[in-house]
Order: sequence, then C-alpha cells, then structure tokens
Amino acid sequence: MVGEIVAVGTELLLGQILNTNARYLAQALARLGIDIYYQTVVGDNRERLAGVLSRALARSDVVITCGGLGPTADDLTREAVADALGLPLVEDEAARQVVEGYFRRRGLDLPPAGNRRQWLLPAGARALRNDHGSAPGFILEAGGKVVISLPGPPAELRPMFEEQVLPYLSALPGRDGTVIVSRVLHLCGIGEAAAEELVRDLAAGSNPTLAPYAHPGQVDLRLTAKARSEEEARRLLEPLEEEVRRRLGEHVFGADEETLEAVVGALLRARGLRLALAESCTGGLVAERITRVPGSSDYFVFGAVTYANEAKERVLGVPAETLRRWGAVSRQTALAMAEGARAVMGADVAVAVTGIAGPTGGTPEKPVGTVYFGLSAREGSWWRKGSFTGDRETIRRWSAQEALTLLRS
Repeated sequence: MVGEIVAVGTELLLGQILNTNARYLAQALARLGIDIYYQTVVGDNRERLAGVLSRALARSDVVITCGGLGPTADDLTREAVADALGLPLVEDEAARQVVEGYFRRRGLDLPPAGNRRQWLLPAGARALRNDHGSAPGFILEAGGKVVISLPGPPAELRPMFEEQVLPYLSALPGRDGTVIVSRVLHLCGIGEAAAEELVRDLAAGSNPTLAPYAHPGQVDLRLTAKARSEEEARRLLEPLEEEVRRRLGEHVFGADEETLEAVVGALLRARGLRLALAESCTGGLVAERITRVPGSSDYFVFGAVTYANEAKERVLGVPAETLRRWGAVSRQTALAMAEGARAVMGADVAVAVTGIAGPTGGTPEKPVGTVYFGLSAREGSWWRKGSFTGDRETIRRWSAQEALTLLRS
C-alpha cells in the first residue's frame, strides 16, 4: 500500500515553521508498512491544493493532509479535497458537535461564523473528534482511495492520529500485513564518506537496507527492515547492527533517540565526575545541550561564556601573555581556558571552545571555521583543532558537537 503526505500552509513554504508533522506521519506510516514515495508542501491556495491532491490520489492509495482545517478564510483543505474528488461540501452533524463541544468546554459563546465553516465536510466524509482544538479532522473513502485530513497543530494532530486514524489504517483490507522498522545508529568522530566506506558492502542488500546521512559533526546510519511483524523485522536488523557496530567501534555513540549530550552525561554520572565548560565562539551552545538532559545538575557545575579577552583573563585566569602571544584562537588559549574553568569550581574535567565562527574575523593563518578545543582533567590536558566550513550557525553547531565528542573520548 502506498501513502502520500500533503502538508498545507504558506508558512511552511516560507520556512517560518518546521514541517514536523510530515516527519511524524512518515515514521508512523512506515511502522504500518505503508510506503511513502511522495511528500508535498503546498500553500494556502485552493486551486493549487486541489491540483496537488488530484495528482496524489492518482498515484497513492492513502493521502493524508495536515493543516488548513481552521476557521479562517485561508483554511481551504476541506474545499480542495471536495474539488479534487468532485464532491459538494455538506454540513456534518458530528463535525458540528466537535466544534461546539470545543467552545462549551471553555465556557465560551457559540461558535462565530468562521468556526461554523469547520463543520462543512466533503459529502461522505466521516468526522474525527478533536479533543484539543476546534478543527474536526475527517476520513473520506472514494473511488478505492482514502483521504485523511488532520489539523496542523501537532498537539491536535498527534492524538487524533494515534487514537482514531491509526486503528483505521491498521484495519484497512488493502494492507499486506507488513511493517517497516528502522534503527538509527549515531556516529561521531568520523565523516560520512569514511563511515560509508567501512560499511559500503552492507548497504548493497535489499532487506534490510542501510543508508547514511550526515549532520554537523554527526553521521547517522539508518538500518531498515520490512517483515510480517515488528519482532521479525527486528530479528532481521540484529545481525546487521552487530556488524556495523563491530566495524565502526567507538564511533557509534548511541541509537535512535539517544543524544551525544545524554551519553556524555551518563558517562560523567557513572564515573562520579563534575564538569565545567568555558565557551567563546559557541556562546553557550555546549552548556545548553548539556542542560537539556534531565538530571544534568548531578555532574554539571559551571559554565562560562568568555567572549572577550578580558573575560578570559578575569573569569578563567587565562594569562594576558598567552592571549598577546598566541591570540584568543589558539591551542594555548583553549588549554588555559579549560584549566581555568576546572579550577574555578574544582571540577574533575573541563572543556573549552574558542574559534572564529565568521563570517568575518578570519585571516590567512586562521581562516573562518578555525576552532580550538581544550580538555583539562586530573590526568592531564589535551587539545584538538577543528577546521569547519559553512555559515556562522553551522560552524557553531559543528563546534558544540566536537566539544562533546572530545569530552566523550
């Protein structure tokens, strides 16, 4: 069975919000064994949306839309679905109850005219309740195809999908009963090309499959299997994962939802170590990631953003002579920053970052993207140099990832 996702909203086209719904729906459909070959983003235009839906229905069995079910004039998904299927819009009693129930629960007056549009559905559609908003979703079966329209806000879409759409899709007679299961391994300290070279022969299989994709400072390997049950799919993945881990060794730091900062935190907690940070070009990104992890107060004791040389001297005790002779962006300064951060709170380990994030400030000797890292621990001190490319934010993200990678090592 082939599915397709159509995300509706001009704000998506303009990049004003992230299309997190498409990612969520694609993962959910994959678990059901529904193949996704196309995803489309279309703005709030009735004619263009109807055209997209017509093409989607011509090539896919199930089309899921998200967004465009609100009360305002630019919410046009209901109308576009009706246009694509040649159906009229009709008042739906169940949809009306969803809308009015939303207002009753909040002690508000009956819906204004705009909200009354929300109980108009394409003829033959079945309304889906919305326990978290005013927009009813709907399921419509027509011509052997299925259209499922969901509201845009994730807090409304996800419960509606999990509680009502998921059982419906699971029972569809056209499904062949297969499921798709993926396992994502996270790597650090190795580039995409080098990682791909080590597992290239493993990617030649058709089931399970293996595919790499890269982020700043991190490579992910997606292992995917298709089988009659989730248990069977996971059995197919196990030997592949075992071989990937064997070949890539310590470069594999986690899987699926595990993050590098969580893995680092677990190591610090297990060893009873207290962490301090000193940041310059990253502006606190490393500390922000460390403190994303619940319970990070168990090991994180100090963080300083010492952007100016004066701050490096006063807060961290970096010698003025070091800054004068070697500059703020140097291994000498990075090590002095790390040693100073560790001394401030008597931490067991400290990491420092100093570099040139750009777009200005580079020189022929130290171009934009030059970043130095220092690590100070009771056993000694180490440093590392990074040469990153990209815009300012990309370099900062690379640098934060590399600082955590150094800490993990």
